[in-house]
Amino acid sequence: LQESESENRLDGETASDSESKSEFGGSSPVPTSDDTPEVLNRALSNLSSRWKNWWVRGILTLAMITFFFIIIYLGPMVLMTIVMCVQIKCFHEIITIGYNVYHSYDLPWFRTLSWYFLLCVNYFFYGETVTDYFFTLVQREEPLRILSKYHRFISFALYLTGFCMFVLSLVKKHYRLQFYMFGWTHVTLLIVVTQSHLIIHNLFEGMIWFIVPISCVICNDIMAYMFGFFFGRTPLIKLSPKKTWEGFIGGFFSTVLFGLLLSYVMSGYRCFTCPVEFNNDTNSFTVDCEPSELFQLQEYNIPLVLQSVVGWKTVRMYPFQIHSIALSTFASLIGPFGGFFASGFKRAFKIKDFANTIPGHGGIMDRFDCQYLMATFVNVYIASFIRGPNPSKLIQQFLTLRPDQQLHIFNTLKAHLVDRGILGSLEDA
Repeated sequence: LQESESENRLDGETASDSESKSEFGGSSPVPTSDDTPEVLNRALSNLSSRWKNWWVRGILTLAMITFFFIIIYLGPMVLMTIVMCVQIKCFHEIITIGYNVYHSYDLPWFRTLSWYFLLCVNYFFYGETVTDYFFTLVQREEPLRILSKYHRFISFALYLTGFCMFVLSLVKKHYRLQFYMFGWTHVTLLIVVTQSHLIIHNLFEGMIWFIVPISCVICNDIMAYMFGFFFGRTPLIKLSPKKTWEGFIGGFFSTVLFGLLLSYVMSGYRCFTCPVEFNNDTNSFTVDCEPSELFQLQEYNIPLVLQSVVGWKTVRMYPFQIHSIALSTFASLIGPFGGFFASGFKRAFKIKDFANTIPGHGGIMDRFDCQYLMATFVNVYIASFIRGPNPSKLIQQFLTLRPDQQLHIFNTLKAHLVDRGILGSLEDA
């Protein structure tokens, strides 16, 4: 009896899950299938299902990579728009799963409130971004200045309105389910909206901080699949039975090498290395600057142990390439756990994919489960090891102060420079 009971609780289902089915309407599988284009079905009809899936995934992967190159070419504004669209689609896929699984009670306002909270959270995060990166533009326009000054209060008022609407929507006998879905919505917001906001912040640091991490995750996903497809024998984790140690290790080394090469190529172009800034004169984004030390070739001594192997004593490389090793290592070793987390989520609800948006790949969330985790790491990495005070932002804020406040800061800074002997040496020169 214990064995049969444990078999009935596969994929993480517990006794409490079974008991709650009577209230939640049962975790019936959400049907998802890959809508493979008919032209591909006809062309690959003679292949086995294994090789057919390989070709479908390969063709669609090449198409997505081509699309990725196109949006990079179109510039930062298009990239930010695509990030926003991906965020909305991922939110829709997760919320739809909750709605389909627990739709039997037809909860009032659930979908309306979910999208309302998405709007509120986006208003808060993107309002903060606009105030931070477009400070001069905000101060120049009276309506924007007022919205910026009271931005957090407005955001809180909007959220509070949704909170009150949720309380008013509570229905007797379904309180537990409604609070469950309230938590579902907020966890989805935390995972999707917060991470997409961090992706845009990474983009403003320079397109290289956006492209290299995303490309490393893509490379690791492709190479792990390739190594696993041809050489995979040893299962890696029960959550994803098709993942193998051979694919995991092969993907790691391939991604680190790919990160080094891609970083070397991109570090030589200002359009990738310069921070994305807003030009108030032209009202457009600019990516022109003097490259920082991260993107200037340096000469490094090779460890004695490796000198006999490679035959070199020194090597010239960009400092950013060293950082790329950390980025690609995370993308290879920790990034896949975002995919494992998503696999556990899908198993909990007995679905194959989040949606059937991309043939052979599933939904948008199936492709971006690792990207969101990577975005958080990159943002933390930049804040911890890369980013310093931004003089241009400090000057912009300084110019918006009252004259007496500006004079006070000027005298304080002057006294500080004199005490350090810097101002005196400049005057002598």
